[in-house]
Amino acid sequence: MHKAIREMNKILADVDLVIELLDARLPSSSQNPVIEKLRQNKPSIKILSKSDLADAATTSLWQAHFEQDASVKTLTTTLDQQDKAQKIIRLCQTLVPSKAKANLHMLVMIAGIPNVGKSTLVNAVSGRKAAKTGNEPAITKGQQRIKLTEGIILLDTPGILWPKIENENSGYRLAASGAIKDTAMGIEEVAFYLAEYLIKHYPAALKERYDLPSIPDAEFEFMEMMGARRGCISAGGRIDLEKASAILVNEFRAGMLGPITLETPDMILKEDVIIEQQKQFKAARDEERKRKFRSGRRDNQTF
Repeated sequence: MHKAIREMNKILADVDLVIELLDARLPSSSQNPVIEKLRQNKPSIKILSKSDLADAATTSLWQAHFEQDASVKTLTTTLDQQDKAQKIIRLCQTLVPSKAKANLHMLVMIAGIPNVGKSTLVNAVSGRKAAKTGNEPAITKGQQRIKLTEGIILLDTPGILWPKIENENSGYRLAASGAIKDTAMGIEEVAFYLAEYLIKHYPAALKERYDLPSIPDAEFEFMEMMGARRGCISAGGRIDLEKASAILVNEFRAGMLGPITLETPDMILKEDVIIEQQKQFKAARDEERKRKFRSGRRDNQTF
C-alpha cells in the first residue's frame, strides 16, 4: 500500500484527471482520503460502481453531495452496463477541454479501494482484457498504462486502503463489502454489524429474503432465526452463528437482499462530528498526561 501511494505521488504531476471508483453501497467509506489529498485541485470523476446493488434514491443523494465541489463530476455504473466506456471518455473530454480540443494525449489515473471493480472498468473502457479481474482484493499489483484511440492514456493503479481507518463504522462497511479480506476481521463481527443496520433500515428485505414472519429488534435474535431457517444447526441443536454469518455477508455482497446502501451523507456528517470530538478528547487527555509528567519531573528535581 505504501509503495503504491509513493508511485502514485510521483506520477501525479503529469496526470490531467483522476477517476476514483467508489462502491455505491458505501460511497464515503470507500472514498480513500489519501487519493483525495494527492489529487488536490485536479478534475475528478467519482464513479459509483455496483450501483445496481445500491439504493437508487440514496445514490442520488451522494451524487449531489459530491458535486458540490465544482471540480468533481459523478457517474453511476452497474456490473453489466455496456455503454459506460463512451460515457467515461466523453466526461474526461468535458473536464479537460484544453487537451481534448488540441488533440493532445490526456493522462487519466484510475484509483480506488480493493475489490471495487477498477480492473473491470479498465477492460470495459479499453475494449479488451487489459487488466486482471477477480472477486478477491489486491488483484492489480502495479501501475499499468493502457492507450485508447481517443488519445486518452489510462493509468491503472493497485487498489489501496489508507493506513488508519478512523471511523470504526467505515471499517465494518468495508469488510461487509469485501474490500477488507475476510481473514482480517471476524465474519461474525461483520455479520452482526450488518444485521443491526439492516434491521433498522431494511427490515422488509430481510423478511422477504429469509422468509421470516417478523424481524426482531435485536441482531442476535435475528441471526438465530435466520440461521434456523437456513439449517445452520450445529451439534447439540445450537445455531451455528459462524455459518449463518457467512450466509448473510455473502448474500449481501452478491446483492441477493436487494438494493441496499449502508450509509447516507447525513449519517456520515454525524459520524464525522463524533470522530472529531473523540480526536479532541484524546488530544486533551494526551496533553494532560504530558503536563503531569513534566510537573512530576520538576517536583523530583527539587529534592
